[in-house]
Amino acid sequence: MEEQSKNKISEEEKQLHGKRSRPKGGLITMPFIFANEICEKLAVVGVHANMISYLTTQLHLPITKAANTLTNFGGTSSLTPLLGAFVADSFAGRFWTITFASIIYQIGMTLLTISAILPTLRPPPCTGEEVCVVADTAQLSVLYIALLLGALGSGGIRPCVVAFGADQFDESDPNQTTKTWNYFNWYYFCMGAAALVAVTVLVYIQDNVGWGLGLGIPTVAMFLSVIAFVGGFKLYRHLDPSGSPFTRLIQVAVAAFRKRKLMMVSDPTLLYTNDEIDAPISLGGILTHTKHMSFLDKAAIITEQDNLKPGQIPNPWRLSTVHRVEELKSVIRMGPIGASGILLITAYAQQGTFSLQQAKTMNRHLTESFQIPAGSMSVFTTVAMLSTIVFYDRVFVKIARKFTGLERGITFLHRMGIGFVISIVATLVAGFVEIKRKRVAIEHGLLDKPHTMVPISFLWLVPQYSLHGIAEAFMSIGHLEFFYDQAPESMRSTATALFWMAISIGNYVSTLLVTLVHRFSAKPDGSNWLPDNNLNRGRLEYFYWVITMLQAVNLVYYLWCAKIYTYKPVQVHHSKEENSPVKNELQLSNKN
Repeated sequence: MEEQSKNKISEEEKQLHGKRSRPKGGLITMPFIFANEICEKLAVVGVHANMISYLTTQLHLPITKAANTLTNFGGTSSLTPLLGAFVADSFAGRFWTITFASIIYQIGMTLLTISAILPTLRPPPCTGEEVCVVADTAQLSVLYIALLLGALGSGGIRPCVVAFGADQFDESDPNQTTKTWNYFNWYYFCMGAAALVAVTVLVYIQDNVGWGLGLGIPTVAMFLSVIAFVGGFKLYRHLDPSGSPFTRLIQVAVAAFRKRKLMMVSDPTLLYTNDEIDAPISLGGILTHTKHMSFLDKAAIITEQDNLKPGQIPNPWRLSTVHRVEELKSVIRMGPIGASGILLITAYAQQGTFSLQQAKTMNRHLTESFQIPAGSMSVFTTVAMLSTIVFYDRVFVKIARKFTGLERGITFLHRMGIGFVISIVATLVAGFVEIKRKRVAIEHGLLDKPHTMVPISFLWLVPQYSLHGIAEAFMSIGHLEFFYDQAPESMRSTATALFWMAISIGNYVSTLLVTLVHRFSAKPDGSNWLPDNNLNRGRLEYFYWVITMLQAVNLVYYLWCAKIYTYKPVQVHHSKEENSPVKNELQLSNKN
């Protein structure tokens, strides 16, 4: 049967459950996976949404050092998924990787909560304009260890949860109506809904009740996420790990290098293929030969030195199948477009640092007695993102489908391009808003009073926050779809890790950009585009416009990459009866 040949169930599950009384996976698993993701995102956003305030008001770090601390650990949290993906795809599987990584994250959050409760782990409080004592080395060490554990935990959760959820759907099954692109939309929606609660309720508690409770609630939420996820074990569709994808990629490169002096064969059908040894890594179909990067095809040329005999498995360091060569080609082709998302993350990162500092200086009162916490400003980003996702899924796709004929409405490359354009507009607008804010500060003589509220409404910041949310709904989800769809199927955890790696690099670029601008914009009189303590004396608008120009150049680069991109061709196997002849159909993987 097709389902039996396509779904390779782990030996552990077979031992526990014997014959399956019902197909594993499907919509029934979504409550467990989404419950896990909602609690996990509540924990992550609940900690990091307002962390800039914790670092500056509780640990008394300078603004630039606090901003760089957050972007550095944010970058690390998005880099460790490469390690988590390697573990999941190589030997542990996605379920166990997620479970153990969640426990590590739980330990880190518990340590961070304890540091917020115990006075000895923080410097003494200060008020007014007095000089504050900065956290000492020991106090910062506790913070860094907690953040590092969180980064390691994220490394196992981030690349695996989204891929594990998508694994629950078998799109070759005609009885299944839910597609993976629907799943990605609603996965992101659940993340956004959890983030919305975090940046409203939790941030308010942190600012008005206390950091102990404000960090304790997401710590408990993280514990509940582990319980929810493990609770669905018997229902999940578990796919066996297929061995280290990195090893296979290196084997292809080595084999191609060894045969670099050979002449390329005139007929690609002469290249080595072996469906039997590729079966565990090609459940959805064999990758077919493409003409690009032909130097790698030499890894599949059969020579006398390979000493290949009928029925013998070749030495993978000397001879690779076409499928494995195309795996490496797919990863290489994904690189340029994957890298194009870096600068959007750099722009987005400013919302949690300098945009938040802008909000702290503005009038955030909704009534005389209630004001919005500065850390809750990202609620406008989240609401805009959620609204756009619903509009996209329920309205935009149906309209676009009539013109394009694509079931998903538009390709993920078009979706990403729209997000890039909106992000450029967001940072352009942000610069003009900062000019307006400083003009009001000058009119009221507040340039040298950084702790005094500037009489300008926080609503001026809503457009830039909202535009970033709309951009994320288009670009980030499209980016995630691109990595999952175009990656070889045995490398989907790794592909999702590449999505997070782009976010990682974007955060590091933000750190580098802030550091360079802070250093080279400094003048002998002490003025700076990005001052440490008085934003009113800075030139933050120039910094926003530098990011705008970089994004404009990046858009041109992306359009060129998208134009020359070659989609992954897959030979899909269809069998109506178990013993019937197999029929093959060539499909481009974006036609979903």
